Amino acid sequence: MKDRIDTLRQQLDHHNYRYYVLSQPEISDREYDRLMRELIDLEEQHPQYADPNSPSQRVGNDSTNTFRQVPHRFPMLSLANTYSMGEVAEFNDRVVKEIGREVEYVCELKFDGTAISLTYEDGVLTRAVTRGDGTAGDDVTANVRTIRSIPLRLRGEGYPPFFEIRGEIFMPHASFNRLNAEREEIGEAPFANPRNAAAGTLKLQNSSVVAQRGLDSYLYDLTSNPMPAPDHFQTLELARSWGFKISPQMEKCRSMADISRFIARWDRERADLPYDTDGVVIKVNAYQTRRQLGHTAKAPRWAVAYKFKAEEALTELLSVDFQVGRTGAVTPVGNLSPVQLAGTTVKRASLHNEDQINLLDLRLHDWVYVEKGGEIIPKVTGVELSRRPTGSVPFRFITHCPACGALLEKPEGEARHYCPNQGHCPPQIVGRIVHFISRRAMNIDGLGEETVQLLYENGLVQNVADLYTLKKEELAALPRLGDKSAENILKSIEASQAVPFARVLYAIGIRFVGETTAKNLALHFRSLDGLLRASEQELTEAEEVGQTIAESIGRFLADPENRTILDRLRGYGLSFEQSETRLASDALAGLSFVISGTFEHHSRDELKALIEAHGGKNLAAVSSNTTYLLAGAKAGESKLAKAKKLGVRLLSEDELIKMLGDAPRPVAEPEPISTETESAPKPQQGFLF
Repeated sequence: MKDRIDTLRQQLDHHNYRYYVLSQPEISDREYDRLMRELIDLEEQHPQYADPNSPSQRVGNDSTNTFRQVPHRFPMLSLANTYSMGEVAEFNDRVVKEIGREVEYVCELKFDGTAISLTYEDGVLTRAVTRGDGTAGDDVTANVRTIRSIPLRLRGEGYPPFFEIRGEIFMPHASFNRLNAEREEIGEAPFANPRNAAAGTLKLQNSSVVAQRGLDSYLYDLTSNPMPAPDHFQTLELARSWGFKISPQMEKCRSMADISRFIARWDRERADLPYDTDGVVIKVNAYQTRRQLGHTAKAPRWAVAYKFKAEEALTELLSVDFQVGRTGAVTPVGNLSPVQLAGTTVKRASLHNEDQINLLDLRLHDWVYVEKGGEIIPKVTGVELSRRPTGSVPFRFITHCPACGALLEKPEGEARHYCPNQGHCPPQIVGRIVHFISRRAMNIDGLGEETVQLLYENGLVQNVADLYTLKKEELAALPRLGDKSAENILKSIEASQAVPFARVLYAIGIRFVGETTAKNLALHFRSLDGLLRASEQELTEAEEVGQTIAESIGRFLADPENRTILDRLRGYGLSFEQSETRLASDALAGLSFVISGTFEHHSRDELKALIEAHGGKNLAAVSSNTTYLLAGAKAGESKLAKAKKLGVRLLSEDELIKMLGDAPRPVAEPEPISTETESAPKPQQGFLF
């Protein structure tokens, strides 16, 4: 049996490398998942063959990590930065003068992430450590194991028995945008940029959350004693053959002209890359030449970093507006004298919060530098003090809500101010109604943000419950509507009464309660009344509900105005109970299922409806109460890991259909409830930077 386990691990490592490093998959996701399921089952049946570097461990776990300080065997030095081609030329002149001849360089992109040092012994990843102070950093091995582009076990042969390889862990734009959308949806502040998001993710206590964040990496410097090749370029090509993800943009440059062309090219094309890069690193290629050049106390003398100049513009800060979101969060936005930046005219830029304004010592009518953060969102990054008007005074952050006048609050530990007047603050009211009617909430067609604003301004709605009292003639009288549009809106409002409890719970807009949390609450408490009876401690017993979310729910439900709105919605026929399915058979009675992934013959909603129609129960998350994890292609890694940990059996789509056998299908499938959102070594000579 061990032979089969080893074979599966080798196959999965190979396919993982083809997919995540080469972007050249050889098998379908379905076949990959089948191999992974077989491996997990065998490892569970034979725990004596457990291996922390098995491909099955990529999903992380929900245990709490503690990060201990670990010394680097090879110190991680910093790089000297240059900001002009003249400074790069000076670096080259110094090298040529000291060596006495022209030298060959390697130019690489400088990735904007967080530095990491990986230790491999006999081809196996044994430790991952952050840079720290350059001599010691935090051990984040458990989290790094979840990053699929980092090999847990090397391929090929010829690698040193012990070495460290340094690289950058970063968050691609796609992962960053998805993460920020999820955070904003539940009322949490978005990350400022992918670099901060990557650094914060790498230090999370729960490695299963890290596994879901979509981190990636490039490795760019290897140190061992002795080195595997005479120069840096050959060493990295060997590292590529061992399974490391090495940047395809790496190039040899034999002159200043080559270096200039490389920098100019990537200064133009970096905006097209799927990740952030903030410069180019220029390194002497030959190790012998590096040894001749040596290093200072802080940096090697054989390498330099050229920093791209962020495209910025200088313009006047005319005024500051304060925007209020549906959760009450107040965001300052600077109004600027229009200026061209990265091909667009910029008139407004985020100032983030009071702390950022104070850090910049920002004042009205200052001339400010504006950049596009992450190449997308304009932000103010500095002040040109030489142009500051005489007599200017420090900017004072507002103390009261600009929309309703309520005294703002700043919760301890948070950077944002909040307006607490949720029931009478116009932008909060409109924002909550817009959220309520959205597709993933009540899915009320025909009502957009502009129409909701009109309804509010005309006194037709003051809260979400008022939507159910609207009349055709009131709607038809609004600009750009008319009788037909009014009829369609009213039909859609009426149809929303059939929306299941979990989506209603999400729609009412409790801070921190996103789709997944709402589904977990609906499944755990079964009804609004069950929620109302629950203490904060009982709320935390629901899947993925922590103390902060429980407190937010408690505050919302304790508010008399919110209770009145909920009572009205109940009276208008909205579903505040977990619906029971009309059974077609009891073939699945007593069995509970979690569904994850995509399937060949049915959608997830169809499968959920089938399970409920035959007496089974759909759960939002894998737990000790789960009988089966119905796993399709691209099943959630965290669910697979939890199923393995708890001994929950994996089930395929075909196996589920066989379980139903000849049981009759329901004549009319019920409205499905979606449950997816979803001792230290002796230091040696050699340096990593």
